[in-house]
Amino acid sequence: MTNKELKNIYFGAYSFEETEDGYLQAFQYSKPQMEYFKGAFDFWYERCSATTAKTIEFLTEATKISFGYRIIWKGSEDSFELMVDGLISEIVYVKDVADEGTIEWSLPEGRKSVVIYLPADATVLLKNFAINAGAERPEKTCKVLWLGDSITQGYGPLRSAETYVSIANRLLGYDIINQGIGGYVYDKKSLMPMEGYHPDKIIVALGTNQYGTESMKDVEEYYETLMSIYGNDIPVLCISPIWRGDHPEEAAILERFCENVKRIAGSYSNVKVIDGFRLVPHLSEYFLDNLHPNCLGTETYGRNLVLEMQRISF
Repeated sequence: MTNKELKNIYFGAYSFEETEDGYLQAFQYSKPQMEYFKGAFDFWYERCSATTAKTIEFLTEATKISFGYRIIWKGSEDSFELMVDGLISEIVYVKDVADEGTIEWSLPEGRKSVVIYLPADATVLLKNFAINAGAERPEKTCKVLWLGDSITQGYGPLRSAETYVSIANRLLGYDIINQGIGGYVYDKKSLMPMEGYHPDKIIVALGTNQYGTESMKDVEEYYETLMSIYGNDIPVLCISPIWRGDHPEEAAILERFCENVKRIAGSYSNVKVIDGFRLVPHLSEYFLDNLHPNCLGTETYGRNLVLEMQRISF
């Protein structure tokens, strides 16, 4: 399969570049956005080109697939995962493989749906994707831009297929670009028009990294900028911060911040609001570190989120 053919079944990318030695790299941010991160904070810049929520998806009768990969940055060592007809059947952990190599997987006989989840918290390039039968692109009708911090990027479960975004989108079937980025906040400067990209919906899940701020100006200006770029007709979903138990003495401050986020976002007629505190149990068993949900937490988060989205008809 050529890189041009691979792009047809590669989801989650805004743009692509090919290296001199034939590796394909996908980006979820525009170049101006990445330049902004480069000048703003190294932590953000390192993560803005990660293979966050990027997938290879196709319908096929193939029984063998393989691809070369190169890892050029690692945040946490999560995974490459193979899902066949909705069931994870293979997991290759980043911690167990070299930074460059080949992954080969066998598939069952017959026609099936295949999804390959790429590492959420690492930057991975691909080449020489090989398959022993045709690969048909699945139909996706709704383009969604997902904005958030490390929880949205996928840190916590240490499994790329088990981020809350991956779990929710298995049920929703959106064609997403996930602009979640570790450590991020409500920052209007990162919001820029993306040439040629016009999402049908936008989901915003931010705030946990700035709940201690006295002013809500950043949140107000973020939504003002979002509307100025995309208009007041596009459906927007605000997910207020989920519970965190790493600083219990600041619980009241977090709750007050969340109420203000919901108030500001909910003041726009095209914005629907979901209370993040209702999505994940307030128990340490559901978290890696009392901040980032673990696999149990993300599974609960993703499924509860979809139920809430259905309830409010988003």
